[in-house]
Amino acid sequence: MEEFRRSYSRLCRESGAEPQEAVLQQLHQLPRGRLDLATQSLTVETCRALGKLLPREMLCTELVLSDCMLSEEGATLLLRGLCANTVLRFLDLKGNNLRAAGAEALGKLLQQNKSIKSLTLEWNSLGTWDDAFATFCGGLAANGTLQQLDLRNNQISHKGAEELALALKGNTTLQQLDLRWNNVGLLGGRALMNCLPSNRTLWRLDLAGNNIPGDVLRAVEQAMGHSQDRLTTFQENQARTHVLSKEVQHLREEKSKQFLDLMETIDKQREEMAKSSRASAAHVGQLQEALNERHSIINALKAKLQMTEAALALSEQKAQDLGELLATAEQEQLSLSQRQAKELKLEQQVEELERKVRCQQEQLFQTRQELTSTSAELKMRAIQAEERLDMEKRRCRQSLEDSESLRIKEVEHMTRHLEESERAMQERVQRLEAARLSLEEELGRVKAAALSERGQAEEELIKAKNQAHLEERQRLAHLEDKLRLLAQARDEAQGACLQQRQAVAEAQTRATQLGLQVESLRRRLEELQQELSLKDQERVAEVSRVRVELQEQNGRLQAELAAQEALREKVAALERQLKVMASDHREALLDRESENASLREKLRLREAEIARIRDEEAQRASFLQNAVLAYVQGSPVRTLSPPK
Repeated sequence: MEEFRRSYSRLCRESGAEPQEAVLQQLHQLPRGRLDLATQSLTVETCRALGKLLPREMLCTELVLSDCMLSEEGATLLLRGLCANTVLRFLDLKGNNLRAAGAEALGKLLQQNKSIKSLTLEWNSLGTWDDAFATFCGGLAANGTLQQLDLRNNQISHKGAEELALALKGNTTLQQLDLRWNNVGLLGGRALMNCLPSNRTLWRLDLAGNNIPGDVLRAVEQAMGHSQDRLTTFQENQARTHVLSKEVQHLREEKSKQFLDLMETIDKQREEMAKSSRASAAHVGQLQEALNERHSIINALKAKLQMTEAALALSEQKAQDLGELLATAEQEQLSLSQRQAKELKLEQQVEELERKVRCQQEQLFQTRQELTSTSAELKMRAIQAEERLDMEKRRCRQSLEDSESLRIKEVEHMTRHLEESERAMQERVQRLEAARLSLEEELGRVKAAALSERGQAEEELIKAKNQAHLEERQRLAHLEDKLRLLAQARDEAQGACLQQRQAVAEAQTRATQLGLQVESLRRRLEELQQELSLKDQERVAEVSRVRVELQEQNGRLQAELAAQEALREKVAALERQLKVMASDHREALLDRESENASLREKLRLREAEIARIRDEEAQRASFLQNAVLAYVQGSPVRTLSPPK
């Protein structure tokens, strides 16, 4: 506010005028965010300076200019500056005698300003000129932010009220309008009453002191009551929609978390399988190296055998050529026989190796059979889980159909009960109307007698004054008795109205019971979701158990050389099974989400039906109450007062 004060002083001096001390003092004492210049006589130069400062002021949200005796030029300058302001929320221009130029400036302000929510224009003269007030009403129709408007004591005629009615038809944000103590009259009141069905936001309209008939005022009050009920219903629906959207978002987050956890476990299992396959591949490589070494040893032995055969051939030739070397040849034959024995042993070892290979192949065939049996068991368990899920779906559908039929029966019973009570109330109202007519006739006769007696009393005023007073007291006592009878009839009508309210309360309790049924259905949906999570956990446990079994089988097959290719095929098959199980799980999740969406749609339809029933019951109760109040207020109580 100190910066605002310095800028105000500078602009006043630049325009050749001194700043007003009273305004400077008020600016120095003002709290943050509020500019209160009430009862300060503002000059045109001050208004011009404020009009230049207010578009750039970002801290002032409330501006009070009541009883400032603003001139037409000063008010126009101020309002022109407020057109570009984006932070002002409250504007008070009470008691400034604004006329044609002020009304036009206010119309432009309402068209251009997008921040003002409350505007007070009490004790002005905006309705004196019809064209200027039409401009103001055009700005009101184009405004999209104003919520509260005070137009008390503005000399608004029935033409101004018609312009206001046209503006209210186009306005979609105004909630409160005060038109007390104007000259709206019957035509203006009817125009305002006819525009109310087109306006869905206005819930308060004050028309006291406008010479408007009572039936028009009651119709306006009834329309405002409907608007308030509609506003409360809209707020309740918004709150429920917000709560349901939060619950849906929470469910989606939980589902996404569960899905992410499942994908993480699957990725971990894949990593473990990859690690085990790499370890088994390394072990198989080592076994392959050992086998290659043994093959090299066998090849070396075969080469040695060929060499011995060549040596044997040479020795035989030498034996044929050299007979004296027979002893040495026999020794060589013995060595050859020993070598042959070794070769036989080697052949036996080769046969043993072949038998081991056949045993390993048999074990591999058994593992393949075990894999097929485990896959069949997994498929059977998946089929059983799907059957249990279908049974739960059918059970949920059956419960929903039963609750729907029960709700329809209760609604039919309630409608029949309400129709019977409505017929009884109509008969009661007819009887009360007949009693009222008879009382009015009797009252007319009493009034005629009173008039005749009053004429006689005026002729003989000096002679029979005491006697006239006595007769008047007796007549007043008689009329008071009749008033007591009318009060008793009114009490009876109020008792009937209370009974109708009790019936409405019973209908509301039934609606709450329906709401409890909806809550039970929602809890059932949560139980189904918990069962689905348990099934997911069982599936994860089953996958982990299968993985443990596969690891054990891989541990048993690590020592087998020829089973490496089969082991790889087994790992690939398990990966395909995991992919199939993941896709099945995703499909089950999608089905569950579609079921949740259908249940939410049914829940929304159920709540809409309950809201519609509540609205109908509230309308019926309000109609009956208004009829009773109209009857009680329409009784000629004022005509019963004694003549002066």
